[in-house]
Amino acid sequence: MSKSDLDRIDRKILFELMRDATLPVAQLAERVGLSQTPCWKRVQKLETAGIITGRVALVDPQTIGLGLTVFVEIEAADHTPDWRASFREIVKTLPSIVEVYRMAGDVDYLLKVLVPDMAAFDDFYLNLTRALACRNVTSKFSMETINVSTAWPIDITSP
Repeated sequence: MSKSDLDRIDRKILFELMRDATLPVAQLAERVGLSQTPCWKRVQKLETAGIITGRVALVDPQTIGLGLTVFVEIEAADHTPDWRASFREIVKTLPSIVEVYRMAGDVDYLLKVLVPDMAAFDDFYLNLTRALACRNVTSKFSMETINVSTAWPIDITSP
């Protein structure tokens, strides 16, 4: 199943689940205009196809002691396959990194890091730079989170 295989009902299912994955199948089916069994089969098909990649509880990081969000820009020491492989392995070992993006433009990688405070970030930074040779590492500290969404903009109107 690919994006082109998604019909309007599949997109409605995704729309609803991205907003509340705890919806009972009966409610989900009602919202998308199906009976329960066909709705559940579609959800399973979306999971099997890797379109639905998981169902999680979203937690406010500040309420669990992760009050500092830092965006870390990394310029690679070089652009060899070995450096990239090393980078991929190292970022997996640092649990404070919650998102990693390979970028186009002035920086090569952008990391989103959640830590309790500046001291914890300093420890993180020292561990990262000890483990990974970089040309440059720049950190930008978030002052306020204005909007975060895990519900992607999906068109539920077209056939």
